[in-house]
Amino acid sequence: MIAGGPDEPADERAVSVDAYRLDEQVGFLMRVASQRHTALFAARMIEGLTPPQFATLAKLREAGPCSQNRLGRLVYLDAATIKGVVDRLRARGFVLTADDPLDRRRRAVGLSDRGREVADAAVVIAREITEATLEPLNAEEREQIVKLLRKLG
Repeated sequence: MIAGGPDEPADERAVSVDAYRLDEQVGFLMRVASQRHTALFAARMIEGLTPPQFATLAKLREAGPCSQNRLGRLVYLDAATIKGVVDRLRARGFVLTADDPLDRRRRAVGLSDRGREVADAAVVIAREITEATLEPLNAEEREQIVKLLRKLG
């Protein structure tokens, strides 16, 4: 039975409500950790890249050119969001877009030469950001948290 669920007697629900501590809740703790990481990212990432922009460049660096829709799926962004990210990166000269030669309804996206340079440099910084984010953890805890986060995602 889930604490505080509809099948739980009212007096037990009251106890479980009284025992609720925000500082012990998974969502709250994940948000706090995410805020810490986001602050480190904002302070250290080059070229003013946002996390979605960095993810887009890093994935293009890793996977090569692909359709905008596929790219969005690879970095877990919806179609409208990836379009905005790609448009901003294109305006900065980091990506090139063209009609997909296999399907004219699709837009192909790839790194420009400048985008490759920025992505290469940004990946080095991203490793440093990861190191700073995980600094309080020992090696075993670092492996464990990455494994658990993958499982949650």
